[in-house]
Amino acid sequence: MRKVLLLSCLIIATLSCTKKASSHSEEIKQFQYELNVEYNNPKTSPLTKEDLNTFKSLEFFPIDKNYEVVANLKFTPNSPIIEMQTTTTEIQLYRIFAIASFKLNGKDFKLNVYQSQDLLNNPEYMDYLFLPFNDLSNGKTTYGGGRFLDLRLPSKSTKTIKIDFNKAYNPYCAYSHRYSCPIPPKENSLNIEILAGVKAYVKKN
Repeated sequence: MRKVLLLSCLIIATLSCTKKASSHSEEIKQFQYELNVEYNNPKTSPLTKEDLNTFKSLEFFPIDKNYEVVANLKFTPNSPIIEMQTTTTEIQLYRIFAIASFKLNGKDFKLNVYQSQDLLNNPEYMDYLFLPFNDLSNGKTTYGGGRFLDLRLPSKSTKTIKIDFNKAYNPYCAYSHRYSCPIPPKENSLNIEILAGVKAYVKKN
């Protein structure tokens, strides 16, 4: 009887893990689909008209749940407003909302999570948090100027936040020079390859 119970528990646990993995995969596939829809639409795409003629889909790394991490947050309510450097002379104002600490592949990392001062008065984006980062894949398999992640403001009682690098995307500057994009601060450089999310854009002939 005990063996039967143990076997039943093992089967339930396996099914639960499989369901979670499937749910995560579907979530990322939906993210990829929505991004491709945006980039294929001339009204919303950052691509040039010339590139749109040959564009079919962005290239993504294989979905990998290991790149979904839960980070501990150290809130920084008194952090000063800073001018984040951009690819043009445009000034964009941010402040460090929190410092996110997490483990990835057995190593400890920290990233600053930023809050845009320009979006605070926009009801649609007032809970928006910005996570720009560089990693060792930049200039090889990913865009040389780093990538971005969009996060949402956690509840006041929450001291953790989910960071899923499978949702990392390129700034618009990776597709056209007509945009002004924030440059990830040096403090947000990871000494590891993040082989997840959107790959470097390669123009099709």
